Amino acid sequence: MAGLVDFQDEEQVKSFLENLKVECNYQCYQEKDPEGCYRLVDYLEGIQKNFDEVAKVLKFNCEENKHSNSCYKLGTYYVTGKGGLIQDLKAASRCFLMACEKPGKKSAEACHNVGLLAQDGQVNDGGKPDLEKARDYYTRACDGSYSPSCFNLSTLFLKGAPGIPKDMGLACQYSLKACDLGHIWACANASRMYKLGDGVKKDEAKAEMLKKRALQLHKEQQKYVQPLTFG
Repeated sequence: MAGLVDFQDEEQVKSFLENLKVECNYQCYQEKDPEGCYRLVDYLEGIQKNFDEVAKVLKFNCEENKHSNSCYKLGTYYVTGKGGLIQDLKAASRCFLMACEKPGKKSAEACHNVGLLAQDGQVNDGGKPDLEKARDYYTRACDGSYSPSCFNLSTLFLKGAPGIPKDMGLACQYSLKACDLGHIWACANASRMYKLGDGVKKDEAKAEMLKKRALQLHKEQQKYVQPLTFG
């Protein structure tokens, strides 16, 4: 049939990929389509492995088009110094913040990364952790059902810090939410709280249920771990 590509034919595949790149370039730079730019990123990253060019397209799509997923990915490039970029955590934080503020598949994870960098402190004035900022962005990510942020919130309230009073009730609340979202350690922590009556009413049955949930999640996780083979 006309228009179909025989992927067993090397020349047809080569022609198809070249046309795809031209089309994505046109959509990105002529039609000013942010999604076309992101398809170009996928092509350059997945097919050509041209990470320097990927970084250029990401910068254009993030800075000019404010494309959330491009800003997120550009942030990850700045974290590692990928694509010829100089490693720059402050630039990474700005990119994650832009992705956090706009809807996108990675928005919640971007908010989480803003929180992580604020908690780490290297991006802050004076290089000191800003736990209140971290709490605020973890909260946004947790509200977006991102389990690591819910877990991090639970640990912040579990320990307490300047500006964040220790609150075992909130620690348990966020542990339970993270557990519901599939976070193993959150289930284990919540189980311990109910077993000891630490911040919540002691409940052996609920503690056991949460323990079983943690064990089940661990078992499911192990299915995706490939065993080492030799020879």
